[in-house]
Amino acid sequence: MPRTVRVDIPGLLYHVTARGVERRNIFLDDSDREVFLNRFSTLLADTDTRCLAWTLMPNHIHLLLRPGPTGLAAFMRRLLTGHAVSFNRRHQRVGHLFQNRYHSILCEEDSYLLPLVRYIHLNPWQARILADLDALDRYPWCGHAVLMGSHSFVGQQVDEVLEYFGKRKKAARISYRIFMMKGFDGLQRREEKTSGKRDLVQSLGMKKSVCCDDGRILGSQAFADTILPDESENPTCRLGLQECMEKVAQEFSVTIDALRSKSRTQALSDARAIICHLAVTHLKISGAEVARQLCLARPSVTRAERRGLDMATKDVRWIKAVLQP
Repeated sequence: MPRTVRVDIPGLLYHVTARGVERRNIFLDDSDREVFLNRFSTLLADTDTRCLAWTLMPNHIHLLLRPGPTGLAAFMRRLLTGHAVSFNRRHQRVGHLFQNRYHSILCEEDSYLLPLVRYIHLNPWQARILADLDALDRYPWCGHAVLMGSHSFVGQQVDEVLEYFGKRKKAARISYRIFMMKGFDGLQRREEKTSGKRDLVQSLGMKKSVCCDDGRILGSQAFADTILPDESENPTCRLGLQECMEKVAQEFSVTIDALRSKSRTQALSDARAIICHLAVTHLKISGAEVARQLCLARPSVTRAERRGLDMATKDVRWIKAVLQP
């Protein structure tokens, strides 16, 4: 079955989860968690991504993110790949660390931001890692303690969340704590009434009828309609590989014939990298087709695409110059 195309729109709200392969732990000790958080914090700053909530569980993570200009996919690739490499090196293991792709849901912010903050931050209690909310107030591997002022994490948007609860930080923290306690009590009641797995909407304590049917989106149908317009009206969807190549060639002052040649000048290598990244990641064109059009071997496209991602992450003008109408 083909993979569902992700909805990756910078600036919107995403609930993101990533799990260990075969439900194995992705953190074995506090050093693993510290290394992950250091990388996470650095990437938030480098990509202008905003984090509203987060928690590290033994075998999975929950993140509430508002991606920067390069989008969610680029951010998560760097975050998860970096953690897998450092984890494998540190624990002398090989192979995949994460199960399949990360899972992301685009969320309607007005309705779901605060319920998601509460849901994500209550995860350690739900998993019985912590006994009560007092323990969660001091738990260092969850954004709740950062909002309560017990710990710090550079990159978490503390003020943005607390502003929903009051203008003064001290009063806002009290209101936020009450909000969490209500959610804590609500989860306890739902645990008593239900058994087995619940979907995200049920876990948030909200009515399923408010959601659209697209599993990639958490929000009303009206919200879904605004972010999933007819592809025939989307300039990016109409952009083909040939036009992409022409635009990039113009940006780098090279010719299409030169791009297809065996020359490896810096300008041509950079242009090919950007083309591979934009075509595969943003235009959803197969690597095989890109290889054919650029006269490259298929593995070369994969390597070029990775380098193009790094280039685009450091300088978003390449994306804007090519993808914007």
